[in-house]
Amino acid sequence: MIRILLADDHLIVRSALRALLELEADFQVTGEAGDGDEALRLAAQLSPDVLLLDQSMPRMSGLEVVLRIRHLSPCTRVVFLTMHTGEDIVLDALRCGAAGYVVKSAGPEELIAAVRTVVAGGRYLSEPLKQANLETRLLRDRENLIDGYDTLSPRERQVLKLAAEGLTSAEIGRRLSIGVRTVETHRANLMRKLDLHSLSELVRYAVKRGIVQ
Repeated sequence: MIRILLADDHLIVRSALRALLELEADFQVTGEAGDGDEALRLAAQLSPDVLLLDQSMPRMSGLEVVLRIRHLSPCTRVVFLTMHTGEDIVLDALRCGAAGYVVKSAGPEELIAAVRTVVAGGRYLSEPLKQANLETRLLRDRENLIDGYDTLSPRERQVLKLAAEGLTSAEIGRRLSIGVRTVETHRANLMRKLDLHSLSELVRYAVKRGIVQ
């Protein structure tokens, strides 16, 4: 049985998805979430095989959910189901660890195929996205990445990794047994060395470089 968690802030969408998915004899919808926080809580509680996730979610974005879920439910594969089709948005989702990306204009057969593909360990993109050579762009990003990572101290690299995984400064401090101010100093130094200006840029950098998956 393939266990599926639905996360979308529209009840009518979740109801339609549940009815569609449960037509498959081996699909079981184990829970529904209306925001990002609830999606993470239910994922940790239920450990579903697949999380079907909207990109734009209240309280926590879909990208943040993907980054955090691997620590709470590492075996859960995430498939975005969204109306957003911009290449940069799709690439961000894949860089953050999504296993699939399905546009809401797709037919039911595509969604079912996406679930089965990611459960089998593959990656699924809706038909229009397959033609955009996104996999090639992901590979080229990694090959062409030139930065100041080698200038970071071992501690700065630890802080970078933990911050990209979504930990707060206080949580990083507890993990590394250092003070919050020390964490913030390391974070400020690494941001300066890498020419990063926000947490979202830090996360994108870490994913591109393979520091987090």
